[in-house]
Amino acid sequence: MPKFNPDFWEIPVSPEYFDQLTTEDYFWYRAPDDEYTEMRRAKRRVVLKQIRRIIANELTKRQAECIQLYFYKGKTQEEIGDILGISRRVVSQHLFGVTRNGKQIGGAVNKIRKVCRKLGIQFP
Repeated sequence: MPKFNPDFWEIPVSPEYFDQLTTEDYFWYRAPDDEYTEMRRAKRRVVLKQIRRIIANELTKRQAECIQLYFYKGKTQEEIGDILGISRRVVSQHLFGVTRNGKQIGGAVNKIRKVCRKLGIQFP
């Protein structure tokens, strides 16, 4: 049996991150319609609007295309590469950057996170 290799994860996330999530954080969670839930939804709408603005104003055109196809349209990196005429590896670099000398460099997701921290945007 082949050994599991985490280097092939598309989005490297430690398992401990998922242990911190509550049921309400999952996309498929359908909460009762109460005041708390509506406040949470309203905050999420505000944050998503800010993130869309960051994507439009802070990313390169190619990074924005990759983000929209990957996260909004649900395309795989391979499909995005076919659509844009670039390799899957280049799509991954546009989305998540590269690791050089143990340090993460570039990538749209990293840039979005950096701008969010700078603007004090916290995710619900």
